[in-house]
Formats: sequence, structure tokens, C-alpha cells
Amino acid sequence: MPTFHVTHIDHVSVLITDLARARRFYGEILGLREIPKPRTFTFSVLWYDLGTGQLHLLSKPKADTISPRHFALRVADIDAARMRFRAHGVAIDETILIPGADRFFVSDPDGNRIEIIQWFEPYDPARSGAAALDGIDGTKS
Repeated sequence: MPTFHVTHIDHVSVLITDLARARRFYGEILGLREIPKPRTFTFSVLWYDLGTGQLHLLSKPKADTISPRHFALRVADIDAARMRFRAHGVAIDETILIPGADRFFVSDPDGNRIEIIQWFEPYDPARSGAAALDGIDGTKS
């Protein structure tokens, strides 16, 4: 039997309520490149290129429930990202630090949370110190 192996996230989908407002936020403020949706789609959706994957914005009459759920976008310069969001009047929500990274959250016009993160060094689970807390090393359950 072939080995099943996930290689990466293909796409993330979030709900939006206003195509023009979402296009402005994701295209102009975030600077993502919009790409054509499949020609077979007969519903309103915006697709954006994320390099190795895509972001799909699904137009619905009602926004999604506000929650801690989010997706993260990696950036090369976290300080430039903060300045860009502030320049556009987007509120920044600073959050708990991760060793080797700097990050914060923003929300799109429909309240979808987006984490903006810059890694200064690769994440090392062995150095995080949380394996025992999470029961991953077999010491707790």
C-alpha cells in the first residue's frame, strides 16, 4: 500500500460578505495577487496566490462566527508589515511570543483573523519545552 504523506497546505478558505471590500483588503492592503477561479465555478469566490498554495474567499450573505480560528501569512519583514497595516488604519493585536519569531494578528473587514509572522530561525519543537505539557513525549496524557 502506498504511503500517505501530506506535503503542505494547498489552500485556505474564509467567508466574506462583500467582494469589493474583501478585494481591497486582500489585494491592496495585504498585497496578495488575485488569480482566476476555475471556469467551472458559478458562484462568487476570489482566489489569491500564496506561493505554494492559495487563499479562497467565499462570498456568503453572513460572516463567519468570530473566534480564535485563523490562518497565518509569513512575511520577510515584520516591522514593515506593522507599518503597512498601521498606515492603512488596520488594528494590530499583539500576541504571545514564539521563540525565534515575531508575530501579530489583524482582522479582515468580516472579522476573519489573520496572523502575520516572521521567523528568525526555524521552529525547533525540541527546544520549545512544551512537549511534556502537550503529552507528545509520552510523559503526560
